[in-house]
This record gives sequence, C-alpha cells and structure tokens, in this order.
Amino acid sequence: SYSRREQPPRLPLCMKSDFPVRSIVVLFVAVLACYLAAFYGWEHWQHRLGPWTLEFTQTEPGDPVVIIRQPSLGIADARLVFLGESTSPLLTNAVIRFDQVRRTPPFGRMLYEDLRSFPGIVTLDLFGHEIELRPRELVVNGRALSWQTNRVIALRAADKPARPPQPPAPRRKASRTTSAGPICFAPRHRASRA
Repeated sequence: SYSRREQPPRLPLCMKSDFPVRSIVVLFVAVLACYLAAFYGWEHWQHRLGPWTLEFTQTEPGDPVVIIRQPSLGIADARLVFLGESTSPLLTNAVIRFDQVRRTPPFGRMLYEDLRSFPGIVTLDLFGHEIELRPRELVVNGRALSWQTNRVIALRAADKPARPPQPPAPRRKASRTTSAGPICFAPRHRASRA
C-alpha cells in the first residue's frame, strides 16, 4: 500500500490498460453510422415514388367516381365511374393517400394492401367490382388494363364478377402433423430395475 505522499509508479501509455476502450467506442460509432445510413437509405428507396392517391367523388347525376393519381409513375386522372350505383348524397370530394395501412375508403371496402414499397398494391371492393392498383397495371374484375392518363372506365352492374370479391385467406402457421395426426413428444419412461 502507498502512503498519501507516495504515488504508484506511472505506466507508459502503451501499457496503461489491456482493454482498448477507445477502439471499442470508435467501432461502435462506425457500426451505428453504417446501420443508420443503410436503414434510412432503404426507407428512402422504398418510399421515393410516393403513395397512391384516390379521390372519391360523384358525377352530376350522382354516379360514384374514383379518380386515381400517382404522379411519379405518370398516372394522372384515371377515372372509374360506377354507373347505376349510389352513395351517400353527403359525399363530397374525399381524398385518400395510401401512405399507411388500414385506410378506409368512403364507399366500398379494402381487400388487400401491400405498402412495403410505394406505391405498392392496393385492392378494393367497390360496389362488387374488384379494383387492384399495381404500379404496372390497373386490374378491374380480373382484367389487366394498362395505365393511361385521363382514361375513363365505366363500370356497370353487368360487369361485376359472378363471385363477389373476397380478401385473401389468412396464412396459417405451419403445424407439425403427420398423416396419422399431430406429433406428440411424450417423455420416455425408463423401466425400473428390480
């Protein structure tokens, strides 16, 4: 032990410690910077095109209309007119941007949405018509149509599919079964020695 006046001998800088704290901190900061750059770069890449924008409105006679826009893909004012259908007379221009999941349209219902990478895929059931928005094409009642600016698609009740559109069935978790039934893992009992 050393008295108050005596101090322990000083070690040279290269022998101060076996634990390289400075190197660990520099490595941690470098890895964190790489992770953040990769994460935010990937997020930017996925969202660079922007979401689908749908405007729900009505024609003068009262037929519902959906106006589809996606400026990054060059899609402007593609219209779906539902002839002979009706909505609430209070419906005015409602605009929905599909930038988050679980957006509810003012009429119809959401069947499927995949928004991991914008603009993504959005499938709607509008008055019994299955409408799917894809970056490369518009699918109406199972028929693929190319995107055209200012295109008007008139949909009648006769155009509806025979089976109403349904959301995809949820995936089930894989279970461990055999043709004889579920696999059970029971503990083995050792025979006692007598």
